[in-house]
Amino acid sequence: MVAGCFIFDSLCSGKKNVLTTYEENMDLYNAVKPTNLPDHYRAWMELANDLPNLIESRKLRDLVHKMPVLSTHLLNSPQELRLAHLALGFITMGYVWQEGQHAPAKILPRALAVPYWVVSRRLGLPAVLTYADSVLSNWKLRDPSKNMDLVISLPGGGSCRGFFLVSLLVEMAASSGIKVGIDPASLVMLIVTACAAILRKLTVCGLYYFRWRDNPMLPEGLVYEGVSNEPVLLSGGSAAQSTAIQCFDALLGIQHDNESGAFLTRMRDYMPPAHRQLIETLSDCPSLRDFILSCANPDLKQAFNDCVLALEDLRTYHVSAVTKYIVVPANRAQETGHSDRGAGDKLDATGTGGSSLLVFLKSVRDTTLREGVIGS
Repeated sequence: MVAGCFIFDSLCSGKKNVLTTYEENMDLYNAVKPTNLPDHYRAWMELANDLPNLIESRKLRDLVHKMPVLSTHLLNSPQELRLAHLALGFITMGYVWQEGQHAPAKILPRALAVPYWVVSRRLGLPAVLTYADSVLSNWKLRDPSKNMDLVISLPGGGSCRGFFLVSLLVEMAASSGIKVGIDPASLVMLIVTACAAILRKLTVCGLYYFRWRDNPMLPEGLVYEGVSNEPVLLSGGSAAQSTAIQCFDALLGIQHDNESGAFLTRMRDYMPPAHRQLIETLSDCPSLRDFILSCANPDLKQAFNDCVLALEDLRTYHVSAVTKYIVVPANRAQETGHSDRGAGDKLDATGTGGSSLLVFLKSVRDTTLREGVIGS
């Protein structure tokens, strides 16, 4: 049976529209983007382009306090809105955490809060730095040979650059697997074998999503001056906001339980609307896993299991990378008393989205194997 027929029926008449919207959205992210806004927003871009120096010298907050409140009416295209969201998001993170994790700012000044809130509403995103900002929107071509660089960076030099760009390469590779998985012209065997190949490739690329030193979770909430008198609670950017990985879960019928599943579902609120809609549509369709079980085809079942095992390998690699590059250095910093302005003392337990780090990562990995593999 042609997988396209099965999946097309399962997604109903709206399926093509959902996929088309997602593809158009990813095309915007994958295309070469503007790296400057209209001159009216020069104050934003001057701060955003000098963030490493301004954060390390602790001058950013003073400059933000002198910044005028700018209207967003001159931001006309989706690309300009995304660049504005990126710039304001990085400036906000720098402002809040300039003095380290133990001395976050409690109030975001009106000059940042008001335009950031308006731009966020126009994009259907929260007013906080998201994974889509820091990874999908945050790259440019450094030279004609197509070497990539960041549009906006943070203190950390090459480590920061590698963190975001490796994550970007993972997303670019994974998006092709998603398109194969819901292509009406594909066979079921092609779907699962192609997805498995993509996931194996991702394991080679590696996932370093949690590398930013300061945990950007807003623990007590942040008052957006001129927007709300009450603190707003928002999670920071997290690998759980990766549309690609959650799409693979949906395609394979892997349902994460308890706190891990609730956290992953909540992280969809931090994705671009078209990405969020694709995951929800795939999650609502009849199970590809059940279809394969009904076929009683051992080769097809093996191909499906290979895909599940590839996803488990990816998540195992993620656990190893986080242990090596986050947990061990954070513990070492505590033991030696050299944690950078308090940045290391909570990262061993908490991910950038506010999740309990290793507990969460091991939970989703174990569920992948338990819920995904089809037994003999």
